[in-house]
Amino acid sequence: MDLLIILTYTAFCISIFKIFKIPLNKWSIPTAVLGGVVLLSSIMIMMNYLHPYAKYGKEVFASIPITPLIGGNIQTIDVEPNQEVAQGDVLFTLYNDEQKLNLTKAEAALEQAKNQVLQEDESLNTAIGQVAQAEADRDRTRTTYLRYKKGHEKGGDSSPFTQQELDNRKKLYEAAEAKVDTAQANERKIRLATESNIFGENTNVAQLKAARDKAALELERTIVRAPVRGTATQVSMRPGMRAGILAMRPVLTFVPKEKRRFAARMWQNSLLRLKKGLDAEVLLDAVPGHIFKGKVVDVLPAMAEGEIQGSGSLIGAQRLAVHGFAIAIIELDEDLNDYNLPKGVQGQAVAYNHEGDFLHTSMVRQILLRMMSWIKYVYPIK
Repeated sequence: MDLLIILTYTAFCISIFKIFKIPLNKWSIPTAVLGGVVLLSSIMIMMNYLHPYAKYGKEVFASIPITPLIGGNIQTIDVEPNQEVAQGDVLFTLYNDEQKLNLTKAEAALEQAKNQVLQEDESLNTAIGQVAQAEADRDRTRTTYLRYKKGHEKGGDSSPFTQQELDNRKKLYEAAEAKVDTAQANERKIRLATESNIFGENTNVAQLKAARDKAALELERTIVRAPVRGTATQVSMRPGMRAGILAMRPVLTFVPKEKRRFAARMWQNSLLRLKKGLDAEVLLDAVPGHIFKGKVVDVLPAMAEGEIQGSGSLIGAQRLAVHGFAIAIIELDEDLNDYNLPKGVQGQAVAYNHEGDFLHTSMVRQILLRMMSWIKYVYPIK
């Protein structure tokens, strides 16, 4: 860009000398040179100070590595490469014979548990009836025992009930009392098993329902679907390939459909004037002769050149010599999809700060940027 300014001024001086027939001597040439140095230096200093220029920029986008949540061999590939799909559309499927068997087994166990609950309910009703019968037998034997005891006490030696008969009735009463205790214990045992609930449901049934749901979930996970609307690109998997659950070995790269943004590399001496909301212009190598207008929507708060992480190795001093650049995110007014451009196109960008621009150097920057865009028809100049 600096070369364009110098060449433009040189062409302007040659035109002035030719039009006005100014003689070339020791006064005119140094005057033109020194005037150009002062004028161009002032313009370039103010222009670079107020309107940061990014020599390198690129559209950035995020991709989603697709890894199935369950391991298996790929059965079918349903997604078409580089074709947009909606959220939930099937990307590929895994062989699921084992998962189907597990689901059938879990459903059978659940039905058996439900029948067991019904049987336990019937057992509880039976136990309640047995308790009632035992209590009735106890009350009857108790009444008989008390009648024998009262008659024996009143009759004395002439009582119609002997001591042996009284003892027999007492033993029958005590046996009936023991039967009541046994029946009540059996009822409590069955009731505990029957009334063992969680959220109003039998615990055994709840466990088997969870096992059934897990088996159904594993069967569903053999069908891998699109996480969001987007495109699967560079699809290299094939039927029969093993797909693992390790995130380090994804089988597919999925590019979500998002608003496209441009990242520009800015010098650090521009940070005091680089802020959100500034007008910006971007030129792309792929679209010569066209300027994309936009806004600076963010300036990343960290630079990768200064990043360190805890490890067992010391950081060398040469790391400090690496020059860091700030990254500005520019959101374009136009949709790059209208130009049928792939994601990741590169170009240059300018952010315009009109505060204090009394020389109107933004106009010079705009002219130079458009000249660069025209040159891109021939060569992608930086």
